[in-house]
Amino acid sequence: MKTISKHSRAFILHPSSLILALVVGVVLLYGVIYPSLRLLLASLERGGAWTLLNYVEVLRERAILEATFYSVWLSVLTVLFCALVGVPLAFLFERYEFPARRIFSVMASLPLVLPPLVGTVAFIFLCGESGILARAVQHLLNLKSAPWSLRGWGALLLFHTYTMYPFFYVLTGAGLRRIDAGLGEAARSLGARPARVLFRVVLPQLTPSLLAAALLTFMTSMASFSAPLFFGGGVRVLTLEIFNARQRSDAPLALTETVVLAVISLGALIFFQRYEGTRRFVAAAMKGAPRRRQPIRSGAARVIAALCGAIFTIMLALPVITLLLVSFARQGSWTTEALPSAYTFENYSRILTEEDALSVLFNSLKMSALAAIFALLWSLCVASLVSRRKLRGRRIISLLVLVPWALPGTVVAVSIAESYGQPNPLTGSFILVGTFWILPVIYFLRFMPLVVRAVQASLEQMDPSLEEAAASLGARGWRRFLRVRLPLIWPGALAGTLLAFVIALGEYVASVLVYVPANRPVSIAIAAEMRDFNLGTAAAYGMLLIVLIALSMTVAARLERASKV
Repeated sequence: MKTISKHSRAFILHPSSLILALVVGVVLLYGVIYPSLRLLLASLERGGAWTLLNYVEVLRERAILEATFYSVWLSVLTVLFCALVGVPLAFLFERYEFPARRIFSVMASLPLVLPPLVGTVAFIFLCGESGILARAVQHLLNLKSAPWSLRGWGALLLFHTYTMYPFFYVLTGAGLRRIDAGLGEAARSLGARPARVLFRVVLPQLTPSLLAAALLTFMTSMASFSAPLFFGGGVRVLTLEIFNARQRSDAPLALTETVVLAVISLGALIFFQRYEGTRRFVAAAMKGAPRRRQPIRSGAARVIAALCGAIFTIMLALPVITLLLVSFARQGSWTTEALPSAYTFENYSRILTEEDALSVLFNSLKMSALAAIFALLWSLCVASLVSRRKLRGRRIISLLVLVPWALPGTVVAVSIAESYGQPNPLTGSFILVGTFWILPVIYFLRFMPLVVRAVQASLEQMDPSLEEAAASLGARGWRRFLRVRLPLIWPGALAGTLLAFVIALGEYVASVLVYVPANRPVSIAIAAEMRDFNLGTAAAYGMLLIVLIALSMTVAARLERASKV
């Protein structure tokens, strides 16, 4: 044991380990530690002195306290509604077999391909007071005005539930495929009723999946910007308050609100992660065979299940179908009618032929690709360093990597803009704000934790004896990495990289705060077309994004399956 310990310590001090530590440390210093500290210190600065007056004023402002409470309450309600929709759907599609079940189960993940802004636009076209459904009902009932208004709490909860319930659906479904069916059968054989088996046996095994889904949903809701912006009505949220403060050039207020939002988000991360220990129970409980799907034998029940699945699928597809329909509408042809009266290919032709219109699409592709590639390269460094169990500080590194993911895009954008919008000790006179690279840097910081997690998951599944065998045969570190480790983790790593790429493609929350004409992304173009009432062009941009995202997610899913073979 002493010999192993000595070799381990020598391994840590190997030049390759020092290089990895240097690369990881520099990125964390420039991208996480310094911006976070700079943001905090800037929020405490007033009149050249350190003070808490900014926070005192924020706590006295009723509007800001209201926005803070509404942000948290909206996120809690979103988690509740998403769980009520996603968990039953996962049980239905994973536990029972009925006609067209596979198609319905795939369609249930459809909202994942909708970027937040594109989904918001699709909802406006479908459910807004000037949308297809409202106009159809108005004409059908001969009403003088729209029968409803897509504003306020109901609209926000409806949209959040539609776009975020897949977190619960996908993660709960994955958990159901892993849990041991024998435990439930044993409980039933001892006389336990179905409800007792569900709450005392099945759900405890699903605890990690449910907590992960709740955390993702809560964080996504806290970071929500486009939905409150377009149809939040009188609902004030912190992301909008920060944006409005920056628009008014009220930097102290914007910075203080940003810190408040960051504290809430990090507090939620810590709250959910305190239950991380439940995974030990689940890991021990997953050694048996999963439960097979039970066919629905009753003819009436099969028809009802298939009919419900069809209705649910149509409801999910309606926003995308609406977006597709509007993307072919001639400009100005959709006014008071339920459906556009004239259709054309001009919207797509304009985007694909006009240099200014096409440049925003290329900008998003270029910036997302750069961010994803650098995230992959850096994630390989992080995962290789953190996987060395004898390394001191590996938990701190893992925590710092998670910080940008735990923070809303508003917080990350403001912290980077505050840190690198003026000369500073780390970059000297170089100012990042106002350059093309500001958005790729923010995209990299926001989504690199997804790639790190994917690489780490692949490393944990790899048998360490393979590298040990290569080392015993005389293979050096770089050769072991290229010939043994990289081929094994590549499918999972590439899948995580594609996921980061597709999320960055539709990023709007951070982009709207710091973009410049040189790096104007497609999400900003969509918002601009909506403001100018060029609805067809906005919808065409959205459909192009959906196609790109769907293709990337298909490739990512195939790579994920390949990594498990």
